[in-house]
Amino acid sequence: MLPLESQQKAILLRKKGCTYQEILREVPVAKSTLSLWLRNVGLSNKQKQRITTKRIEAGRRGAEAQKRKRAIITQQIKGRAINNALKISLDKTHLWIMGTMLYWAEGSKEKNNSRPVRVKFSNSDHRMIGLFVKWLINVCLVPKYNIRYELYVHENCRPRLKSIMNFWMKYLGLKKSDLNHVYFKKHKIKTLRKNTQNDYNGLLSVVVKKSINLNRKIAGWIEGVCLNAAGLCKGSTPLFGRGSPGSNPGPAANP
Repeated sequence: MLPLESQQKAILLRKKGCTYQEILREVPVAKSTLSLWLRNVGLSNKQKQRITTKRIEAGRRGAEAQKRKRAIITQQIKGRAINNALKISLDKTHLWIMGTMLYWAEGSKEKNNSRPVRVKFSNSDHRMIGLFVKWLINVCLVPKYNIRYELYVHENCRPRLKSIMNFWMKYLGLKKSDLNHVYFKKHKIKTLRKNTQNDYNGLLSVVVKKSINLNRKIAGWIEGVCLNAAGLCKGSTPLFGRGSPGSNPGPAANP
Protein backbone atom coordinates (compact mmCIF):
# COMPACT_ATOMS: atom_id res chain seq x y z
CA MET A 1 0.00 0.00 0.00
CA LEU A 2 1.37 3.43 -0.97
CA PRO A 3 2.03 5.96 1.83
CA LEU A 4 -0.84 8.22 0.72
CA GLU A 5 -3.24 5.27 0.60
CA SER A 6 -2.06 4.15 4.01
CA GLN A 7 -2.59 7.63 5.42
CA GLN A 8 -6.09 7.89 3.96
CA LYS A 9 -7.04 4.47 5.30
CA ALA A 10 -5.69 5.36 8.74
CA ILE A 11 -7.69 8.60 8.80
CA LEU A 12 -10.85 6.77 7.69
CA LEU A 13 -10.44 4.17 10.44
CA ARG A 14 -9.81 6.89 13.02
CA LYS A 15 -13.00 8.69 12.03
CA LYS A 16 -14.84 5.42 12.67
CA GLY A 17 -13.59 5.57 16.23
CA CYS A 18 -10.79 3.02 15.95
CA THR A 19 -7.95 3.08 18.45
CA TYR A 20 -4.30 3.35 17.45
CA GLN A 21 -3.75 -0.37 18.10
CA GLU A 22 -6.71 -1.30 15.86
CA ILE A 23 -5.45 0.99 13.08
CA LEU A 24 -1.88 -0.32 13.33
CA ARG A 25 -3.17 -3.83 12.72
CA GLU A 26 -4.64 -2.64 9.41
CA VAL A 27 -1.96 -0.07 8.54
CA PRO A 28 1.47 -1.35 9.67
CA VAL A 29 3.45 1.87 10.09
CA ALA A 30 5.46 3.40 12.92
CA LYS A 31 3.31 4.72 15.75
CA SER A 32 5.02 8.10 15.48
CA THR A 33 4.00 8.26 11.80
CA LEU A 34 0.43 7.34 12.64
CA SER A 35 0.33 10.00 15.35
CA LEU A 36 1.51 12.59 12.83
CA TRP A 37 -1.18 11.59 10.33
CA LEU A 38 -4.00 11.67 12.87
CA ARG A 39 -3.11 14.74 14.92
CA ASN A 40 -5.68 16.96 13.16
CA VAL A 41 -8.45 14.36 12.87
CA GLY A 42 -11.49 15.50 14.81
CA LEU A 43 -13.68 12.97 16.63
CA SER A 44 -17.31 13.04 17.63
CA ASN A 45 -18.34 12.34 21.21
CA LYS A 46 -19.54 8.90 20.17
CA GLN A 47 -16.18 8.11 18.57
CA LYS A 48 -14.31 9.40 21.63
CA GLN A 49 -16.51 7.26 23.87
CA ARG A 50 -15.77 4.16 21.79
CA ILE A 51 -12.01 4.80 21.96
CA THR A 52 -12.19 5.35 25.72
CA THR A 53 -14.16 2.12 26.14
CA LYS A 54 -11.63 0.22 24.06
CA ARG A 55 -8.74 1.60 26.15
CA ILE A 56 -10.47 0.58 29.38
CA GLU A 57 -11.12 -2.91 28.01
CA ALA A 58 -7.49 -3.22 26.89
CA GLY A 59 -6.31 -2.12 30.32
CA ARG A 60 -8.61 -4.62 31.97
CA ARG A 61 -7.35 -7.44 29.74
CA GLY A 62 -3.78 -6.45 30.54
CA ALA A 63 -4.51 -6.43 34.26
CA GLU A 64 -6.19 -9.85 34.06
CA ALA A 65 -3.24 -11.25 32.11
CA GLN A 66 -0.83 -9.93 34.75
CA LYS A 67 -3.02 -11.40 37.47
CA ARG A 68 -2.96 -14.82 35.79
CA LYS A 69 0.81 -14.55 35.38
CA ARG A 70 1.26 -13.65 39.07
CA ALA A 71 -0.97 -16.56 40.07
CA ILE A 72 1.14 -19.02 38.06
CA ILE A 73 4.41 -17.65 39.47
CA THR A 74 3.00 -17.69 43.00
CA GLN A 75 1.86 -21.30 42.61
CA GLN A 76 5.26 -22.34 41.29
CA ILE A 77 7.10 -20.65 44.16
CA LYS A 78 4.73 -22.08 46.78
CA GLY A 79 4.96 -25.54 45.21
CA ARG A 80 8.77 -25.55 45.43
CA ALA A 81 8.63 -24.19 48.99
CA ILE A 82 6.13 -26.88 50.06
CA ASN A 83 8.39 -29.59 48.64
CA ASN A 84 11.36 -28.11 50.51
CA ALA A 85 9.39 -28.07 53.76
CA LEU A 86 8.21 -31.67 53.30
CA LYS A 87 11.84 -32.81 53.09
CA ILE A 88 12.51 -31.52 56.62
CA SER A 89 12.17 -34.23 59.26
CA LEU A 90 10.15 -32.66 62.08
CA ASP A 91 10.79 -34.11 65.52
CA LYS A 92 9.63 -33.15 69.01
CA THR A 93 12.33 -30.46 69.26
CA HIS A 94 11.04 -28.75 66.13
CA LEU A 95 7.48 -28.92 67.46
CA TRP A 96 8.64 -27.44 70.78
CA ILE A 97 10.27 -24.48 69.03
CA MET A 98 7.30 -23.94 66.67
CA GLY A 99 4.76 -23.92 69.51
CA THR A 100 6.90 -21.67 71.70
CA MET A 101 7.26 -19.13 68.89
CA LEU A 102 3.54 -19.30 68.17
CA TYR A 103 2.73 -18.52 71.77
CA TRP A 104 5.28 -15.70 71.85
CA ALA A 105 3.47 -14.12 68.90
CA GLU A 106 -0.19 -14.79 69.71
CA GLY A 107 -0.50 -16.12 73.27
CA SER A 108 -1.67 -14.34 76.42
CA LYS A 109 1.30 -13.39 78.58
CA GLU A 110 1.67 -12.31 82.19
CA LYS A 111 3.01 -8.78 82.53
CA ASN A 112 4.93 -7.30 85.43
CA ASN A 113 2.79 -6.51 88.49
CA SER A 114 -0.33 -7.84 86.76
CA ARG A 115 -2.73 -10.56 87.79
CA PRO A 116 -1.80 -14.15 86.93
CA VAL A 117 -2.73 -15.25 83.41
CA ARG A 118 -3.73 -18.67 82.15
CA VAL A 119 -2.47 -20.11 78.89
CA LYS A 120 -4.69 -18.73 76.14
CA PHE A 121 -4.07 -18.73 72.39
CA SER A 122 -6.45 -17.15 69.86
CA ASN A 123 -6.47 -17.20 66.09
CA SER A 124 -8.77 -17.53 63.08
CA ASP A 125 -6.36 -19.78 61.15
CA HIS A 126 -7.49 -23.36 61.82
CA ARG A 127 -4.07 -24.74 60.89
CA MET A 128 -2.37 -22.58 63.49
CA ILE A 129 -4.90 -23.60 66.12
CA GLY A 130 -4.39 -27.27 65.22
CA LEU A 131 -0.61 -26.98 65.54
CA PHE A 132 -0.94 -25.20 68.89
CA VAL A 133 -3.27 -27.88 70.30
CA LYS A 134 -0.85 -30.57 69.13
CA TRP A 135 1.95 -28.68 70.91
CA LEU A 136 -0.08 -28.45 74.12
CA ILE A 137 -0.80 -32.17 74.17
CA ASN A 138 2.53 -33.58 72.95
CA VAL A 139 5.03 -31.07 74.33
CA CYS A 140 3.34 -29.46 77.33
CA LEU A 141 1.62 -32.77 78.22
CA VAL A 142 -1.71 -31.02 78.83
CA PRO A 143 -4.60 -33.52 79.12
CA LYS A 144 -7.34 -32.98 76.56
CA TYR A 145 -9.93 -32.54 79.31
CA ASN A 146 -8.02 -29.49 80.55
CA ILE A 147 -8.37 -27.70 77.22
CA ARG A 148 -11.35 -25.41 76.72
CA TYR A 149 -12.41 -23.80 73.44
CA GLU A 150 -14.09 -20.41 73.07
CA LEU A 151 -15.59 -19.45 69.74
CA TYR A 152 -16.06 -15.78 68.79
CA VAL A 153 -18.36 -15.03 65.85
CA HIS A 154 -19.64 -11.78 64.36
CA GLU A 155 -23.36 -11.14 64.87
CA ASN A 156 -24.11 -11.07 61.17
CA CYS A 157 -22.82 -14.66 60.88
CA ARG A 158 -25.19 -16.02 63.52
CA PRO A 159 -27.24 -17.88 60.84
CA ARG A 160 -24.03 -19.73 59.85
CA LEU A 161 -23.16 -20.73 63.42
CA LYS A 162 -23.89 -24.43 62.85
CA SER A 163 -21.62 -24.67 59.80
CA ILE A 164 -18.90 -22.67 61.60
CA MET A 165 -19.01 -25.02 64.58
CA ASN A 166 -18.93 -28.03 62.26
CA PHE A 167 -15.86 -26.58 60.56
CA TRP A 168 -13.90 -26.40 63.82
CA MET A 169 -15.20 -29.73 65.15
CA LYS A 170 -14.23 -31.54 61.94
CA TYR A 171 -10.75 -30.06 61.75
CA LEU A 172 -9.85 -30.44 65.45
CA GLY A 173 -11.79 -33.64 66.08
CA LEU A 174 -14.00 -32.01 68.70
CA LYS A 175 -17.44 -32.86 70.04
CA LYS A 176 -20.30 -30.40 70.09
CA SER A 177 -19.97 -30.14 73.87
CA ASP A 178 -16.39 -28.90 73.40
CA LEU A 179 -17.75 -25.77 71.70
CA ASN A 180 -20.38 -24.71 74.21
CA HIS A 181 -18.63 -21.38 74.85
CA VAL A 182 -19.77 -19.21 71.93
CA TYR A 183 -19.64 -15.42 72.01
CA PHE A 184 -21.05 -13.01 69.44
CA LYS A 185 -19.23 -9.84 68.51
CA LYS A 186 -20.93 -6.68 67.29
CA HIS A 187 -20.60 -6.56 63.53
CA LYS A 188 -18.93 -3.57 61.89
CA ILE A 189 -20.32 -2.61 58.49
CA LYS A 190 -16.95 -1.24 57.40
CA THR A 191 -14.21 -3.78 57.97
CA LEU A 192 -10.75 -4.54 56.62
CA ARG A 193 -11.34 -8.28 56.93
CA LYS A 194 -11.24 -10.17 53.64
CA ASN A 195 -13.00 -13.31 54.91
CA THR A 196 -16.43 -11.83 55.49
CA GLN A 197 -18.55 -14.39 53.61
CA ASN A 198 -18.45 -18.20 53.65
CA ASP A 199 -14.68 -18.15 54.20
CA TYR A 200 -15.25 -16.65 57.63
CA ASN A 201 -15.25 -19.20 60.44
CA GLY A 202 -14.86 -16.93 63.43
CA LEU A 203 -11.99 -16.80 65.89
CA LEU A 204 -11.18 -19.68 68.21
CA SER A 205 -9.49 -19.30 71.58
CA VAL A 206 -7.75 -22.26 73.18
CA VAL A 207 -7.73 -21.93 76.97
CA VAL A 208 -5.90 -24.30 79.34
CA LYS A 209 -7.48 -24.71 82.76
CA LYS A 210 -5.28 -24.24 85.87
CA SER A 211 -2.34 -23.18 83.71
CA ILE A 212 -0.87 -20.13 85.45
CA ASN A 213 2.41 -21.90 86.17
CA LEU A 214 2.49 -23.37 82.66
CA ASN A 215 2.19 -19.83 81.29
CA ARG A 216 5.20 -18.81 83.39
CA LYS A 217 7.09 -21.85 82.16
CA ILE A 218 6.37 -20.92 78.54
CA ALA A 219 7.59 -17.39 79.28
CA GLY A 220 10.86 -18.95 80.46
CA TRP A 221 11.08 -21.00 77.27
CA ILE A 222 10.61 -17.86 75.19
CA GLU A 223 13.32 -16.00 77.09
CA GLY A 224 15.63 -19.01 76.85
CA VAL A 225 15.17 -19.20 73.09
CA CYS A 226 16.00 -15.50 72.81
CA LEU A 227 19.15 -15.90 74.92
CA ASN A 228 20.15 -18.97 72.93
CA ALA A 229 19.74 -17.01 69.71
CA ALA A 230 21.78 -14.05 70.98
CA GLY A 231 24.78 -15.19 69.01
CA LEU A 232 22.75 -15.17 65.79
CA CYS A 233 20.74 -12.00 66.39
CA LYS A 234 23.09 -9.04 66.51
CA GLY A 235 20.46 -6.70 67.90
CA SER A 236 20.91 -3.79 70.27
CA THR A 237 18.07 -4.59 72.68
CA PRO A 238 18.96 -5.62 76.26
CA LEU A 239 17.62 -9.13 75.59
CA PHE A 240 20.10 -9.74 72.79
CA GLY A 241 22.98 -7.88 74.45
CA ARG A 242 23.43 -4.14 74.29
CA GLY A 243 27.17 -4.55 73.96
CA SER A 244 26.96 -6.43 70.68
CA PRO A 245 28.08 -4.54 67.56
CA GLY A 246 24.66 -4.83 65.91
CA SER A 247 23.95 -3.58 62.43
CA ASN A 248 24.19 0.17 63.05
CA PRO A 249 26.43 1.88 60.49
CA GLY A 250 29.71 3.45 61.58
CA PRO A 251 30.58 7.12 61.27
CA ALA A 252 30.10 8.73 57.89
CA ALA A 253 33.04 8.62 55.54
CA ASN A 254 34.90 11.83 54.73
CA PRO A 255 33.55 13.48 51.61
